[in-house]
Amino acid sequence: MKSWILFLFGIVYLQAQIKEPVVWESRIEKLTEDRYLLSFEAKIAPNWHLYSQFSDPEGAIPTEFVFSENPSYQLIGAVKESESITDFDQVFEMDLTYFNNEALFQQEIQLTASSLEFIKVEINYQACDDELCIFRNEAVLLYLDGSSAVVSLEIDEKSQVLSQELELELTDIQYLESTTVKEGTYAPFNIFLLGFFGGLLALLTPCVFPMIPLTVSYFLKQSTTRSKGIFNALLYAFFIVLIYVLLSLPFHFIDSLNPEILNNLATNVTLNMLFFVVFVFFAFSFFGFYELTLPTGWGSKTDEASAVRGGLGIFFMALTLAIVSFSCTGPILGSLLAGSLTAEGGALQLSIGMLGFGVALGLPFGLFALFPNTLKALPKSGGWMTTVKVVLGFLELALALKFLSNADLVAHWGILKREVFVGIWTLLAFGLTLYLFGIFRFPNEVKMPISFGRKLLAAGVLVLTSYLFLGFISEENKLRLFSGFPPPEFYSLRAQESDCPLGLDCYKNFEEGRAASINQNKPILLDFTGWACVNCRRMEENVWAVPEVYDLLKERFVIISLYVDDREELNPEEQFNYQYPDGRIKEINTIGKKWATFQAINFNTASQPFYIQMTADGKLLNTPIQYTDKATFENWLTQGLEQLPKASSKAKYFTY
Repeated sequence: MKSWILFLFGIVYLQAQIKEPVVWESRIEKLTEDRYLLSFEAKIAPNWHLYSQFSDPEGAIPTEFVFSENPSYQLIGAVKESESITDFDQVFEMDLTYFNNEALFQQEIQLTASSLEFIKVEINYQACDDELCIFRNEAVLLYLDGSSAVVSLEIDEKSQVLSQELELELTDIQYLESTTVKEGTYAPFNIFLLGFFGGLLALLTPCVFPMIPLTVSYFLKQSTTRSKGIFNALLYAFFIVLIYVLLSLPFHFIDSLNPEILNNLATNVTLNMLFFVVFVFFAFSFFGFYELTLPTGWGSKTDEASAVRGGLGIFFMALTLAIVSFSCTGPILGSLLAGSLTAEGGALQLSIGMLGFGVALGLPFGLFALFPNTLKALPKSGGWMTTVKVVLGFLELALALKFLSNADLVAHWGILKREVFVGIWTLLAFGLTLYLFGIFRFPNEVKMPISFGRKLLAAGVLVLTSYLFLGFISEENKLRLFSGFPPPEFYSLRAQESDCPLGLDCYKNFEEGRAASINQNKPILLDFTGWACVNCRRMEENVWAVPEVYDLLKERFVIISLYVDDREELNPEEQFNYQYPDGRIKEINTIGKKWATFQAINFNTASQPFYIQMTADGKLLNTPIQYTDKATFENWLTQGLEQLPKASSKAKYFTY
């Protein structure tokens, strides 16, 4: 989930080179004459999760241990595991149970015959970081003498034949030497700009705006020289920035104790409900029903301290401004805080956002001190500032709904499906439109003529209302402008029945798809995906669904979608053992194992989504690509199609 302060929806892409995020060590320990303890220890790479045996199977695939059937031993109880974490998983957007850094699984067995030499155990597991997931199967032999080994499977003639079918004869292999890597949009500068924008909004409120000319005039008049006055005003502006940055420092301490605590808090159902209530409370304060204030003693004490001469006094003047303006800045700062909790950067992003907020708030005091004549150009305080507060109140309600949606998604209440969410946002936008056109007023508001600027703003909000309404009633309008704010498209009242993305024609078997490519004389879009791959769905819904991309996929390509996490067993005649060049042998007995191995040995990658353009005879048309934006993906498809004249025009059968 992404908060309102991060309007740009971005993804950080990883390399395609195979990296094993989970490394297993297995051992066996003799407890008594006939009892043994089997231990399986997983070392997990930073930022990756290994999912518990007891994790919700509706999300990531739980870790599973399959012990070979043998009458010479029996299991004592179930596999025990070390302490895990149950929390909201950003990838699957639900509560899941997982491990960070390391995990330990143990199983006791009791011998029923002394002839037993070893035990064969297969470990099936899924691991994910914030963007990618891998699915693995590992089989080991645990010998009763304490040693262990990778399972040595027989490579018979059938296995040799079926193994060869997994190995493509690719041409233009140099395209595989690098993959498209796109930087994320959570760059510090973007966060700074968003904080800066929040500070500009705060400047326009009646708590801050009238203070600008008063404070600047005070510094210029009270100083013995103009240069001294300018220096004091600039120091005042600096202290404003410093104070707001200092407010973020405690969160760095919290973050250092537990790097995930901020995200854990942000995805907590209770906290999201608290945010919902608080933001509604903020909204009604902006509507004028009551005023938010910090304890009056705080402002009095800082105001007294500001009488001290020199820099210390100026610091307390800046602190006084921060305190007395809280009724207007507090809700905006609360939104910034909530935004940092749900963002990947945590406390660092909060500091950068607070820096932007402080700079926007302090900048006018410095600029008007340097150019005092421009003070005359400032608009006078008046009813327009009340309008700004009311607009902010509607924004707070919209953001409050986002936190309620987060809680609904985590708890699986099903009360705020996508259509319900968009419908409420539409009503809020319509209410704001009516307010701006003067149809109704809030308490304590004085009736005033509607200015041209307010009418223009009302017209803009009316357009926004229409856009939201179309998204509410139409499946065609996906509300791309608000991607990441409403619940995901799958969390919908409208059921999706197609097995293929967007109703496109696709093949889930490479042989069948390649044959279709030959018959239709079209290139192949090879789509390595997963049933539990959230980013695969995002690509399909946000990128593939764009008309230009959709038309290219529908008309110019044969799509082959291979699901690497499919646990459906292959038919007995299709099962075989695959031997890697280093001697490792993998048992291929499920659809997912087959396609995961197919991806690994031919494209040296194990991440999804992963897309390849190729002809039926193995000609690679472009560099493989992962998760990306619409423009990049469309350009990538077009570039690949441009290579077709250079590719072999006559498709030939190749091994597989």
